[in-house]
Amino acid sequence: MLLAFHKPFGVLSQFTPDSSPNRPLREFGFPPGVYPIGRLDADSEGLLLLSDEPEWNARLLEPRHGHRRIYWVQVERIPDDAALRQLERGVLIQGRRTQPCRAWRLEPPPPDLPPRDPPIRFRKNVPDCWIAVELTEGRNRQVRRMTAAVGHPTLRLVRVQIGGFALGDLPAGRWRELSAAERDLVKAR
Repeated sequence: MLLAFHKPFGVLSQFTPDSSPNRPLREFGFPPGVYPIGRLDADSEGLLLLSDEPEWNARLLEPRHGHRRIYWVQVERIPDDAALRQLERGVLIQGRRTQPCRAWRLEPPPPDLPPRDPPIRFRKNVPDCWIAVELTEGRNRQVRRMTAAVGHPTLRLVRVQIGGFALGDLPAGRWRELSAAERDLVKAR
C-alpha cells in the first residue's frame, strides 16, 4: 500500500513522540505497518508518502535514482534572476555543493494553501516571495539551507510533488491510499 499524506506544520515524520511539542504521525490514524518514505522536518508541510512496502524506500530515496521533488518556498525578499541561477547551479552547504536543480519564481503566488498555524512572521518593511525548487536529492533541511545561502531565508516550505504525483487538493492533516495509476506517477522521474 502507498499512502499520500498532507503533513501539516508541527508534525514529526515519525510515529513515536519525542520531547518536542510537535505531534507524531500516530495521531493521524494510519493503517498498521506503514512507515514514512523520507522525511519532512516538523517546520515543513506538504506531501509525505507512507508505505508498508520496503521497495518504495529504495526507489524514491536512493541518490542513483535521482527522483525529483518539487517544493514551494516562501522566502524573505524578492530573489533576482542571479539568486535563482545560483540555486540552480548548486550552493555550498555544510561543506558540500548541492546538485544542480531548477528554481523559479511562482507568479502569481500559489493559490489555496491553508493558513499556517502559527502564521509565518510578517515584517512590514521586508517583502516576501514564493519560489519553486525542484530537487533530485534530499539532504537534511536542504532547501532551507540553500535559500539562506543565497540571501533569502525560508519562511514557509511546502513539498507539492514527488516524481509525477502532485499533492493536489488533499487537505492538511488528511491522507489517502494511491491508486495503481497514481503509484505509477510516483515512480516517474
